[in-house]
Amino acid sequence: MGKRKQIALMHTDLIEDIICNQDRKVKGEEYSYSGGKVKRLYLNQEDEKALSKKKGWYSTIFFDELLLDENANSIQEVLEKEISFYMKQFEIKENDFGLVIGLGNRMSTPDSLGPKVIENTTVTKHLFDLGLNVELKYRPLSVISPGVMAQTGIETKEYILALIEKIHPTFVIAIDALASNSLERVMKTIQLTDTGIHPGSGIGNHRKEISQETIGIPVLAIGVPTVVDAATIVQNTLSFLSKKISYQKENKNNPKNKFLTGLEDVYKNQEDTLTKQEKQSLLGELGLLSLEEQTHLFEEVLTPLGYNLMVTPTDVDALIEQLSKIISGSLNHVLHKS
Repeated sequence: MGKRKQIALMHTDLIEDIICNQDRKVKGEEYSYSGGKVKRLYLNQEDEKALSKKKGWYSTIFFDELLLDENANSIQEVLEKEISFYMKQFEIKENDFGLVIGLGNRMSTPDSLGPKVIENTTVTKHLFDLGLNVELKYRPLSVISPGVMAQTGIETKEYILALIEKIHPTFVIAIDALASNSLERVMKTIQLTDTGIHPGSGIGNHRKEISQETIGIPVLAIGVPTVVDAATIVQNTLSFLSKKISYQKENKNNPKNKFLTGLEDVYKNQEDTLTKQEKQSLLGELGLLSLEEQTHLFEEVLTPLGYNLMVTPTDVDALIEQLSKIISGSLNHVLHKS
């Protein structure tokens, strides 16, 4: 099995996936909070060429346990902080008219994040239009869930452009479900970026870009990875296998291992210390391939058969419900000061 000359970047919308795959350092900052950590990065022109991702700001909020109330509150606080950062970057004023767009298909649970977020977002534009006495701490805000092209027959970008030309918002916030090529990031990260969004790009269903360049006003994209493909799951499994064996090698004489059942995740953050020879002995020629090459190979095997399925966690319903409340709550607090 020879080295593969062309390595395609697998199904992912996440900047963190791409940076890890390319093993590239990008300038930015990182801070911790009670539920995890946040990375805020800026891609320059050099990074744009190397990573094939648009120049601009990217924030990634990492968390482990989402369904605990205290963790949800912590995640919402840091999400509010990051949204506020982008509002300042856009120089958005407190009374500027905003449009929140919930992208996705409300009939498909993993893709229903956007529509669910706008269900709980406080809408006020109609009150301003009616001339009602709206408190100064509210801004004019509208929301829309345009559905997906298979439902409407309309390209999402064209739908949004027509709407913007009619109602003239100052800025757009687009919410969408994303794809990841890491099991560890599915439903455990929130990504924000000022570079816009390509609906469906993570699963290869490319739609036209929604960004400041294409619609003429600032766009903040907020997304959560809800799915991962089968090829990635196979590759990630091999990676965790190497970590587990590495851990066992380094801790074979550790007394605490006598009390382990074998089901613990003690090796989760273990560095892969297996040599090429050990990997070849374990996996044959497959063990000599890089992570990207393995994933690309599995995709080549599964895709023609129709088996490179997109997979989501079993508790996706509860996770989507919690995430939609966190995101809508953050938007309400940041966009309306009341």
